[in-house]
Amino acid sequence: MTRAVDRVYAHLRDGIIAGSYEPGSRLGEVEIAELTATSRTPVREALRRLEMESLVEVLPHRGARVRSWTADDLDEIYDLRMNLEAMAASRAARRIDGKDLDRLAELCDLMEAAAAQGAEQRLDLMAQLNDEFHAIVRTAAASSRLLSMLGSVIQLPLVMRTFHRYAPADLARSHAHHRDLVAALRARDETWADSVMRAHVRAAKHVLLQSLAPPENPDTTQEPRR
Repeated sequence: MTRAVDRVYAHLRDGIIAGSYEPGSRLGEVEIAELTATSRTPVREALRRLEMESLVEVLPHRGARVRSWTADDLDEIYDLRMNLEAMAASRAARRIDGKDLDRLAELCDLMEAAAAQGAEQRLDLMAQLNDEFHAIVRTAAASSRLLSMLGSVIQLPLVMRTFHRYAPADLARSHAHHRDLVAALRARDETWADSVMRAHVRAAKHVLLQSLAPPENPDTTQEPRR
């Protein structure tokens, strides 16, 4: 049973993140059970897990569907994430070990290489490396409650494929934040780590909301120049 749930969960989560299941898409229990060669019971359990991660919403008498977000939702989620990630960074500054610090520095190099402009740019790889970077910081915070609370807000950047919305200047700023955070953690400076993480998440929120904003309509009331 557990392995069946894990298999269905992985199938759905991967599909949501990859865009195979788009926001608003219905997730029928029967169809998913047939697709994953299992019964409806593990499908229900997998959907409950995804609902807890805010990737799926289950509506009474209407079944499950992939979660959609409004601009207000995104604003709130990123503010929550900013506060929680900043707390994790602050706690990590007192607890992280040298091995993890070395890996964070290595990940900075790898992310910058993956995001380099040109035919070899691999933003999906950068997203994976970024996930590992932040996971190391969260784990170093040594708080199971904090990890649990973060679980409901850290999936969104993956689903929204945020790095594909970044301009070169946005990527450069993100890389600089990562470098600054490693420096703050090496210095064991809780306030510095907190500040860098807040700036990092706030900047990511700005990029995402700007990318979703409707284009401004040109002013058509002015008379044409002669």
